[in-house]
Amino acid sequence: MKYLPLIWSGLWRKPGRTILIFLQVSVAFALFGVLQGLKTGVAHAVDVARADLLIVHSRLSSIAQPLPLGLLEQIRTVPGVKVAIPVELTDGTYQKPDQGIGIVAVSPEPDWPSAFTYTIAPAYVAAFRKSRTAMLVKDSVAQKYGWKVGDHIPLQLAVEQRNGSNGWAFDVVGTFTDSDIGGGRYIVLVHYPYFDEARLLQKGTVNHFNLAVSDPKLANRVADAIDARFANSSHETKTESLREMAQSSLQRIGDFDFLIRAVVGAVLVALLFATTTMMVQSVHERTPELAVVKTVGFGDRAVFLLVLAEALAVFLAGAVCGLMLATLVLPFAARFVPGLSMPGVVIIIGLALGALVALVSAAIPAALAARLKVVTALGGHRAA
Repeated sequence: MKYLPLIWSGLWRKPGRTILIFLQVSVAFALFGVLQGLKTGVAHAVDVARADLLIVHSRLSSIAQPLPLGLLEQIRTVPGVKVAIPVELTDGTYQKPDQGIGIVAVSPEPDWPSAFTYTIAPAYVAAFRKSRTAMLVKDSVAQKYGWKVGDHIPLQLAVEQRNGSNGWAFDVVGTFTDSDIGGGRYIVLVHYPYFDEARLLQKGTVNHFNLAVSDPKLANRVADAIDARFANSSHETKTESLREMAQSSLQRIGDFDFLIRAVVGAVLVALLFATTTMMVQSVHERTPELAVVKTVGFGDRAVFLLVLAEALAVFLAGAVCGLMLATLVLPFAARFVPGLSMPGVVIIIGLALGALVALVSAAIPAALAARLKVVTALGGHRAA
């Protein structure tokens, strides 16, 4: 405790320099925390993606290449398939061109929600099955536009009707939520039979089929059986689970863990060089003061530890500030990318890294201070 005044005075001898180091460390560890939170969010997205839900799409394209509806009955005969539902996707707008809404047309057959990640109240499921113009609205859409059950909603779709109009109208019969992190934020569900009958082109086709298997352990076997059934046909398929699709999306951007480590490593190395330079300059400017400290009885080891303590104080304070900032930011970001969080182990690792960088960056200036010769330092100061 008796050395605290010395440490404190050493830190604030040059307030501008101390504040600059503090800010550099804070920004570096805020970035470290945010990137680690992003890594946690991505891992969460893959983990929660369901392995028992399969998507059957064209081998040529994930959704752009349509498949004939006639494949549905053959898919349903594959052992292990519990539910198979045709799905058609298109885009729409509400009132203004910039108010986009994703349209998901599904066939409201018995137990159809089990082939999706949607959570829908049974009353809404029943109401959806009764009306061909029924529409289920995602909670975020209802909140954005103030839609409620009973509303008659006109939409402009990218799909033209048989009468040549792109104007469609649906009746809101309920809302739903979606547990799929990769799902669209603003989507609505409509009847596929009504949609297919009313459109002008590409009748009898779908973007893909959603499947639920009777046992998650059978997912790979069912996927292989479906693709084998349509192999060498004019409509070859590729069947993937939601988890496989999430992992594929991650792989398309490269080794995510490596990217995180590379960015964090580059930031810490840059921080190390910058702070080491400033601390060497600080020790050089304090040469007479350190000589006086040695004159009054401080040994080489004490001076060495004194400089290290100053570095540890400012680095740990900056690391705490940066990690706290990342912890505050992540909950807001999680509203748009669910799963982002700051695990406790990341905070511990961050503080440990802060201490390590402090010790490494202060090692050279601390050694220079410890090896300082009192006579030479004071003599040079008087000569100056």
